[in-house]
Amino acid sequence: MYLLIIVLPFLSFFFSLILGRWLSQFIRWVSNTCIFFSLLLSVHIFYRVIYCKEPVIVYSFSWIDSLNVSWTFQFDGVSSVMLVVVTSISFLVHFYSISYMGSDPHFNRFISFLSLFTFFMLVLVTSSNFLQLFLGWEGVGLASYLLINFWYTRTEANRAALKALIVNRFGDFGVYFALLLIFYHFKSLDFSVVFSLVSFVIPPINLVLFNYTFNVVDLICFFLLLGVVGKSAQFGLHTWLPDAMEGPTPVSALLHAATMVTAGVFVLIRCSFIFSCSSFVLLLVVLMGSITTFFAAVIGCFQNDIKKIVAYSTCSQLGYMVLACGLCEYSLALFHLFNHAFFKALLFLGAGSIIHAMADEQDLRRLGGLAQLMPFTYISFLIGSFSLAGFPFLSGFFSKDLILESASSSIFLTGSLGFFWSTLAVFLTSFYSMRLLSIVFLNKPLGFFKYYHYAAESDFFILVPLFILSLLSIFSGYIFFDLFVGLGSDGLSSIYNSWDRTNVFSVEFLLGGIKFLPLLFSILGFLVSYFFYVVAQNLVTKFFVYSMSFFHPLYVFFNQKWLFDIFYNLRCIVSFVNVCYNFFFKTIDRGFVELLGPLGLSRVFYKLSRSLSIFQTGFLYHYVFFTIFSIIALIVFHSLFFIPFHYVLLVLIFLFCSLF
Repeated sequence: MYLLIIVLPFLSFFFSLILGRWLSQFIRWVSNTCIFFSLLLSVHIFYRVIYCKEPVIVYSFSWIDSLNVSWTFQFDGVSSVMLVVVTSISFLVHFYSISYMGSDPHFNRFISFLSLFTFFMLVLVTSSNFLQLFLGWEGVGLASYLLINFWYTRTEANRAALKALIVNRFGDFGVYFALLLIFYHFKSLDFSVVFSLVSFVIPPINLVLFNYTFNVVDLICFFLLLGVVGKSAQFGLHTWLPDAMEGPTPVSALLHAATMVTAGVFVLIRCSFIFSCSSFVLLLVVLMGSITTFFAAVIGCFQNDIKKIVAYSTCSQLGYMVLACGLCEYSLALFHLFNHAFFKALLFLGAGSIIHAMADEQDLRRLGGLAQLMPFTYISFLIGSFSLAGFPFLSGFFSKDLILESASSSIFLTGSLGFFWSTLAVFLTSFYSMRLLSIVFLNKPLGFFKYYHYAAESDFFILVPLFILSLLSIFSGYIFFDLFVGLGSDGLSSIYNSWDRTNVFSVEFLLGGIKFLPLLFSILGFLVSYFFYVVAQNLVTKFFVYSMSFFHPLYVFFNQKWLFDIFYNLRCIVSFVNVCYNFFFKTIDRGFVELLGPLGLSRVFYKLSRSLSIFQTGFLYHYVFFTIFSIIALIVFHSLFFIPFHYVLLVLIFLFCSLF
C-alpha cells in the first residue's frame, strides 16, 4: 500500500506518454484516477503516521552495494505532510487542466509531464537516504524543464526552461559536495545513521583544504544551503523563478507555488539535525530568508504581469520559511509550507481562470472590471490574497505571524534584523495584493472590447479546484494549528526540536504592540494600495506623470528586478564566456592541448615524412644501398652504444616504411 502511492503517478506518466495516442480523450480520466487514489493513500498515511504514531520504513531492494545504499522509502511525520501537499495540489492541477489545457493538441504529453513531476517529487519526500533524495531532486529539475518548455516553439519558453535548468546547476553543485563530505566523514548516506552521528561531531572535526581549516558540519550545511538557495529561488539565484511563468498556468501552480520550490525548504527541515549543529550557517539562513522576503516583495509591487506578481510573492513567502528554519523553528516552517501550498495554488489557478477568460491576456494594464463578470473567481482570488497577506484567522495568518513573532523574540541580532525586514515585507505583500485585486477586479475595464464581450466565469473543471482551495485557504491553519505549533506533536518527531532553541514559548510573553505590529502593517498596506488604485486613481496617475523625471529611473530599477538579469547577462555571463573562449578554448584546448596532442603529433609526422620523402627516388639500387646502410648502422650502434638490436631495428623499420 505504501509503495502504491509512488507507483500510481508513474503509471499515469507511462499510460499518458506511451498509450495516450490510442486512448485519446480517455487518458485524462485514467491520469486523474491514478493521482486521486494516490491522494487518498496520502491522507490515509497522514492519519496513520501523525495521529496513530505509526511511522514506516519500506525496504525495496539494494541499489549500490559498495556505498551500502538501497531503495528504501521512509514514511514519517515530515514525509506524510509533504505527501498530502504534493498529491492534493497535483490532483487539483490535473483536474483543472482538463478544461484549461483540453484544447491543446499535445494534452497527453502535458499530462504525462505533470505525472512525471509528481512521481519524482514523491520520491524526493519519501527517500530515506541522501542519494535517493538527490535522484528526486534532479528528477523534479528535469520535469520542470519539460513543463516550462512545453510550448517549445516559443523562444521565451526555451530561454526560461534553459535558465531554470542552468541556474539550478549552481545550487546542485553544492548538493554534490555536501553528499561527498557526508559519505567521506560518516561512511553512510542513510538519514538515520547520519543524523544520529552528527551530534558526535561536536567538538567539531576539522577538514584541511588548501592550507585552510574548515569545520566539517559547517561545510556540509553551507553546501546544502547553496542547493536550497538554487532550488527555492532565494536571493542571488532567484532569477529563474519569474521567468518560469512562461509555461502553462497549471505548471506554475504545481511547480512554482506548491511543490518544486518548496523542495529546498523540505531539505532544510529534513536535515534539521545537521543544521542545528552549525550556528554559523543558521545565521546565514536567517539573513538569506529575511533579505529574500523583503527583496521579492519590493519587486512584486512594480510588476505588471499577473503571474509574475504571484511568482514573486512565492519567492517572498519562501523567505519566511527559510527564516523560520534559521531560527530553529522547523515545525513552523513546515506549517507555513503546508498553508502556503493551498493559498498560493489558489492564486495561480485563479490567475489562470482570468487569463483563460480574457483570451490569454495577463498584463494588468489591459485588464480590469472583472468582479461582475467573474464573481466566483473574484471571491477566490480575494480569499487567496487575504490569506497571503496574513489577514486574521485565514491560513496564512496562523503560520506567518508566528514566524514573525518568533523572530522578534530572538536574542540574536540576526533574528531582530529578520523581524525588521520581514515586517516591512508584510506591508509590501498587502500592498501588491490589493493592487492586483484593485486593477483586475475593481477598476474600470482597460482591455479590448472583444475580450470583455466573450469574458465569462470559467467552467466546472476550473471552479471546483478553486472552491476546494478556497476552503483550505480559510480553514487549514485553524484545523492543523495544534499539530505544528510549539514543539509539535509526537507524529513530527523526525524534526529537530529543542526547548532551549525554540522561541515559541517566549512568544506568549511578547508585548501587545509587537504582536499586533504585523497585523497593523498588513492593514496599512491594504489601505494605502486601495487609496492609490481605487479612491484616488486619477490623482495619483497625474502626480506620477508630472513627476516622471524623478520617479521613472526608480520605477525602471524596481520593475527590472533590481537589474539582476542585466548584471548577470552583461557582466557575469559575458565575462565568463569570454574567459572560457579566449583562455580555456583558444589557449588551452586549441593551443596547448592540441599542440601536445593529436594535432601536434600529426604535424610532426607530416613534416618528418615530407623530409624523408626525398629518398623516394624510384631507383632500386638506392633502396638496396639504404638497406645495406641500415644493417651497417644497426651493427655499429649495437657495438658502440650497447643498444639492443630490437630497439634500433624498430627505428629503422619505421624509417624504411616512411619511404613508401
